[in-house]
Amino acid sequence: MTDPVSGLQRFCALVQYDGTDYAGWQRQVNALSIQQVIEEALEKLMGDPVRITASGRTDTGVHALGQVFHFDARPGIRYEAALNTLLPKNIRILEVRPAAPDFHARFSARKKRYDYWMTSRQPDPFTWRYKWFRPKKPDPGRMREAAAFLLGTHDFTSFTNCHHHPDKSLVRTVTRLEILEEGEDIHLVFEGTGFLRYQVRMMTAVLDAAGRGRIEP
Repeated sequence: MTDPVSGLQRFCALVQYDGTDYAGWQRQVNALSIQQVIEEALEKLMGDPVRITASGRTDTGVHALGQVFHFDARPGIRYEAALNTLLPKNIRILEVRPAAPDFHARFSARKKRYDYWMTSRQPDPFTWRYKWFRPKKPDPGRMREAAAFLLGTHDFTSFTNCHHHPDKSLVRTVTRLEILEEGEDIHLVFEGTGFLRYQVRMMTAVLDAAGRGRIEP
């Protein structure tokens, strides 16, 4: 539905990217971000600044297989094709479709998923960006024992190193945490209603420590 006053339509987009060369999702003053690159491409199409809102803010070096964002723009443009001609090859728009006026990429999200790969195989030129090299493979059984304590609703203050507004809750719900063995790799799957900044990385580090016997599950 097009807004009768502004003439703009809300769109829901799905983006995929390699985050190696970017300082995360959020626009920053002194570093290049995914948000900035996409907004600059939209401004070229629209002729005016366009602000996009993502389902979540990924950190430096995090990649996306499918991240949702929304934006308001003129209808009648094939945004998927148009944006992909303007964006670098490490950012691809998979889908753009009209959304309800009250759709919000962050607040309408039902769940979020992060995948983390660890490998004991010497990194090769094609995968070193995407896997955490651990010379000795941790014990997946001990990691699963520890993972059980992270499931559910908890105050995850100890799993973030950034300052939060005192009125904002640090309670989050982890609904799924799987430790999967894939050859010499360990694939961790995190699902929840939302995650704090660095929470997934810090949970992964704790699970790794448990798998190595440095801490008890």
